[in-house]
Amino acid sequence: MYSIIQKLLMSCDPEWSHDVSIGFLKHSQNNILNTAYSQNLPPKPVSCFGLEFKNPIGLAAGLDKNGECIDAFSAMGFGFIEVGTVTPRAQAGNDKPRLFRLPEYNAIINRMGFNNQGVDNLVNNVKRAKYQGILGINIGKNKTTAEQDALADYLICLKKVHQYASYITINISSPNTPGLRNLQYGEALNHLLNGLKNETEKLNKAHAKQVPLLVKIAPDLSPEEIEQIAYSLLETGMNGVIATNTTLDREAVKGHQYAAEMGGLSGAVLTEKSEHVTRLLHTALGGKLPIIGVGGISNAQDASARYAAGASLLQVYSSFIYQGPPLIKALLNA
Repeated sequence: MYSIIQKLLMSCDPEWSHDVSIGFLKHSQNNILNTAYSQNLPPKPVSCFGLEFKNPIGLAAGLDKNGECIDAFSAMGFGFIEVGTVTPRAQAGNDKPRLFRLPEYNAIINRMGFNNQGVDNLVNNVKRAKYQGILGINIGKNKTTAEQDALADYLICLKKVHQYASYITINISSPNTPGLRNLQYGEALNHLLNGLKNETEKLNKAHAKQVPLLVKIAPDLSPEEIEQIAYSLLETGMNGVIATNTTLDREAVKGHQYAAEMGGLSGAVLTEKSEHVTRLLHTALGGKLPIIGVGGISNAQDASARYAAGASLLQVYSSFIYQGPPLIKALLNA
């Protein structure tokens, strides 16, 4: 049933297919319709940044931006789920078309632009979910917020989601919000992370819970930039890092009809680049912070290689779009 539905959706406009899929998952979770995608997988527990994960395979942020389908993704067997990226205020995102499939490469290009219904809406959806597992909430800034005022936006989101998140991810690596990636460097990065760490410590005391802070970085970083980011992560007391977001590099899809489209490229073409960043980051961190590996993980071999590069947990997105829930089982075998 799932494969038939998937083939039909793959023949339609990518964003329309996404919206239809999210709508179906939203209305089928917690009822008999979820038999179309639910599966029972053996537990393979992992301990990471003070949390106990049912298994090490997670859903990356971006697929369920508003936290509408948490119970559906849980039924598929994910060991953890990350929702968002969410911003303080609802925003429509970039103009359409903004999502492109490259099936020849098992890849996707998107320039969605943090389209979401705002942090209050996401919190309400999280509160309604029955899911009891590890939930990450990915936070960002609104497009209209000036770069120098970014911390204020992140703080708004942090304060509102802290009570409901197992961990919080600081997204500073999406290529689709102007100026966002500039927050990955130097004093701007330290200012942002110190401000968020200080507030998190206050919230941890107020809510009597420890919520790890993670940072999601880009794959388009030089070895020197990776070392500088690693230093900042350790100095500011971050609890983990997610490597990597989508890439702006088009060399792997050169000549494709969509190669010139603006946005972030994800999928199997990102495997080598993301693995390389993970390996360099693990070395720069000296193994002191856990890494969630994401980007181009399409099979058990990719998963094993990412663990070997230094990742403790894995996330999927584009490969999940192309393969569906069976991918989770395949990766668990790694």
